Amino acid sequence: MLATSSSSSSSTAISLHPLTNYNASATPSLNPSSLSFSSSYSYLSPLSFRLHSSKTHLRITPKKGLRVSCSTNEPLKVMISGAPASGKGTQCELIVQKFGLVHISTGDLLRAEVSSGTEIGNKAKEFMNSGRLVPDEIVTAMVTVRLSRQDAKEKGWLLDGYPRSFAQAQSLEELNIRPDIYIVLDVPDEILIDRCVGRRLDPVTGKIYHLKNFPPESEEIKARLVTRADDTEEKVKSRLEIYKQNAAAISSTYSSITNKIDGNRPKEMIFKDIDSLLSQLLKDKTVKSVKPVLQTESRLDQASSNQEKWRGIPTRLNNIPHSREIRNYFYDDVLQATQRAVNDGRTRLKVEINIPELNPEMDVYRIGTLMELVRVIALSFADDGKRVKVCVQGSMGEGALAGMPLQLAGTRKILEFMDWGNYGAMGTFIKIGSIGAKEVDEEDDMFILVAPQNAVGNCIIDDLRGMTDAAGKRPVILINPRLKDLPGSSGIMQTMGRDKRLEYAASFESCYFFRLLYYAGTQYPIMGAIRMTYPYDYELYKRVDEPSGKEKYVSLSTFKERPTIDEINDVFLGKPRNKDKKASGIWGFLSGVF
Repeated sequence: MLATSSSSSSSTAISLHPLTNYNASATPSLNPSSLSFSSSYSYLSPLSFRLHSSKTHLRITPKKGLRVSCSTNEPLKVMISGAPASGKGTQCELIVQKFGLVHISTGDLLRAEVSSGTEIGNKAKEFMNSGRLVPDEIVTAMVTVRLSRQDAKEKGWLLDGYPRSFAQAQSLEELNIRPDIYIVLDVPDEILIDRCVGRRLDPVTGKIYHLKNFPPESEEIKARLVTRADDTEEKVKSRLEIYKQNAAAISSTYSSITNKIDGNRPKEMIFKDIDSLLSQLLKDKTVKSVKPVLQTESRLDQASSNQEKWRGIPTRLNNIPHSREIRNYFYDDVLQATQRAVNDGRTRLKVEINIPELNPEMDVYRIGTLMELVRVIALSFADDGKRVKVCVQGSMGEGALAGMPLQLAGTRKILEFMDWGNYGAMGTFIKIGSIGAKEVDEEDDMFILVAPQNAVGNCIIDDLRGMTDAAGKRPVILINPRLKDLPGSSGIMQTMGRDKRLEYAASFESCYFFRLLYYAGTQYPIMGAIRMTYPYDYELYKRVDEPSGKEKYVSLSTFKERPTIDEINDVFLGKPRNKDKKASGIWGFLSGVF
């Protein structure tokens, strides 16, 4: 553990109403047998061994309670883009031959749908017959239908020349259709113009020739060649300009997965580079299909259909230090919820967990426990091939007013010196950074922010907002944020822009929430707990002492939204819930907690 402990506790609790203080305390004695799960699980066990590939890492620990889950290889999903005459068609043929992907071209789709007389085809035909462009929604609908077919799901797909606009790219993003790689064939304009102007069409066979680069086989063929109407220099330049505008518009959507290939070379050399990229990507997917999971994970998976099968809250949570089993239980609980939220496309998330070792208002707070939680989350996403940036806010203010919250003092150094495994994750898939727009790099896939918080005289919100704006649609996860407004250096609350700051702080969606309940002004005994794990409801539990001397947590009620103090007290006192009653009091009364 990278932390120190103490046996005493102190906090600033407000006494206005029973069961109102969402804080925790520490008392001695631990009964490991009361834990509700069967085996320990160490994320960085000395027994663990690792498999390594250039983009995906596995940690498999041969300990009781683990099993290996294997799945079939996930197929490749590829997009390829290139200007007219860039050689894109040739490379598509070679890719399909080598990898067996389903080649999907919007031009081919339009012709097939129109000739088949489908509903989408008939709509597209109306626009084509009148000389108008087919609307994005029709083209996107055709692409979506084609991608949903079984052959594309099983073999993978190669999307050729689509999307061509920012609107089309965003439509695919909203439908959660995203490639593994976006290949761009890069060819100088003068070369592209020469290729187009020199092209000739054989009207008999439909074959394309080039006067210099690919001349016809005989004089007979040469005599019947014709120039296509759109292969004049003027029209080629116009098409190139349109392509550049479209390419620039969608570049931000796929910047993190874009690979530019020099297309001004022989086709064999170009394909060699593409082959290398796709082969490595396929290898990574194959390795990633084997992952270590807890035996209890099967019960967690079943929770989606029946929450009652959830394994329950560990007991003796006010014993300090927490046991390794208790820490790993919460690490895993947070990780499962975070993964579900990210997989569902959520991008602005927060984790709020205030067990005693993670409650900064108590002197039993352990920075090492927080760092371990961050490490578990970061390594798990790195195992999935994600490039994760772990960010800690730097010193705020200037001159004599410069400083940072005491809770975060030395945090960055701890992260840098922590054991991140011996397979090279740190520095490649995981990097340490600060909070701010300048910390966002194109290669970053997601960001984990360690306890971002305001300090007296300084506000982290502006830096945080700049970072999320720069991150775009990439996930940003706040771990135990404390974004309440604090007084300025003059001791006066800063009111200018306060509504906007509070609105921004509230824009992050909770993917995990856990807090212990006590009587106001006390930190003993634990009366119950509130837990929410994405995408489920908030659950209210009551701690019950058993005759045997053990304890358990009994579910009392669930809430769609975070319950107010009044609602919690009503449930504990057995009062009927007023579903029409507006939540009140919690934000004012617990402003120092939430």
